[in-house]
Amino acid sequence: MLPYASMEEAASALGRNLTMAETLWYKYSADKSDYFLYCHNILFLFVIFSVVPLPMVFIELMRSNNFDQYKIQPKVRMSLSDMFRCYKDVMGMFFFIVGPLQLVSYPSIKMIGIRAGLPLPSGWEIFLQLLVYFLVEDYTNYWIHRFLHNKWGYEKIHRVHHEYSAPIAFAAPYAHWAEILILGIPSFLGPAIVPGHIITFWLWIALRQIEAIETHSGYDFPWMPTKYIPFYGGAEYHDYHHYVGGQSQSNFASVFTYCDYVYGTDKGYRYQKKFLSKMKEESRSGEQNGGFYQDLKSE
Repeated sequence: MLPYASMEEAASALGRNLTMAETLWYKYSADKSDYFLYCHNILFLFVIFSVVPLPMVFIELMRSNNFDQYKIQPKVRMSLSDMFRCYKDVMGMFFFIVGPLQLVSYPSIKMIGIRAGLPLPSGWEIFLQLLVYFLVEDYTNYWIHRFLHNKWGYEKIHRVHHEYSAPIAFAAPYAHWAEILILGIPSFLGPAIVPGHIITFWLWIALRQIEAIETHSGYDFPWMPTKYIPFYGGAEYHDYHHYVGGQSQSNFASVFTYCDYVYGTDKGYRYQKKFLSKMKEESRSGEQNGGFYQDLKSE
């Protein structure tokens, strides 16, 4: 709850007029407790995982040639009932595990110094903090993910996530309850190292989940804006990891690819890419030569 009785008092405390964003924030949050604001995370998670995957559901059901060319595993098709079953399982996990965890973790948020007051952070401050959050989460997630692919970790925990060898958008958070708890550590570590405003924390939770949905979508669209992010993995990169399954020792990265490259855990993926590229070139060359010989024969 903001410690100001009015916007005039807030402006006096800041020594300047409130910006438009700060005015809107004051009107929304002035009479709400910090705990209530923090609990918005639960609502965001439910909304994001209910709404963001819907375009991919429609694309999967349409089975249009315009989109099929971008499907990474085109032979695999999911019915509406299959996707809805996945959605129900994920929502159950949110309701019984993630939601309660969010409710009881508020003291840790206050302890590390995430604030909800004025002034609001600048755009650059938000950008730099989000960059730190992504880098910290990506690095720590990489090693946890590698650990979950040892014999014990995979058989006891991680195999649940790999039930979808051809991932779909709804399956991004589909996992064993223990994995949900374990992977919450990398997500929390960045904000703990560089605490910011609650709005930055909301953006971090939202963007990370949207990224996970895209990575598990099963489609590699060339027009996605993430194509312009350096070292970004994306759907095709992570899809290979699911395709190989439990034996996979490649493409452990959650967001970026630099850890896999540095530690040599992308060799299988790079070999497959090189092999498929060579096969396409040979196929294309064969078609061209076939057409040439056909022309000679007709002459």
